[in-house]
Amino acid sequence: MQDIDTRIKESETSIFKAVFPNTTNHYDTLFGGTALHLMDEVSFICATRFSRKKVVTISTDKIDFKKPIPQGSIIELVGKISKVGNTSCVVETSIYMEDMYSYSREKVVTGTFTFVAIDDNKNPTSIL
Repeated sequence: MQDIDTRIKESETSIFKAVFPNTTNHYDTLFGGTALHLMDEVSFICATRFSRKKVVTISTDKIDFKKPIPQGSIIELVGKISKVGNTSCVVETSIYMEDMYSYSREKVVTGTFTFVAIDDNKNPTSIL
C-alpha cells in the first residue's frame, strides 16, 4: 500500500468545463448552484480516488466567489486532499477561470468539502 503523501498527491483531481448558456444565470455568468454542484463532484472524485472507499459529503465550508465567471469561459476545477482524519478527509477545491481566446487564467472560487467513508451499512468506517 502507498504511503499517505503519495496517495494524497495521486488523488489530486482536475476537470475542465466550458460555461455554456444552460449553466448561467440572468447575468450571463455561471450560476452559483452549478458551481457548487461541480465543486462537490470534483471533491467527491478526489476523496474516492484517495480512499478507494465509499464516501459521502458531510460538510461544506467557506465557499468564496471572488469573481463572476462569464458565459464562454473555460473553467478548471481542482480538488486536493488537505486533511485526513480517522473516518474523514477534507478536500480543498478551486475553480480557475480561463478566457477562451486568450491565455488569461485566475483562481476565482475556493471552497472546502469534508467527506466521511462509509461501510455497506452506511456507518462511518476508517478512511485509510
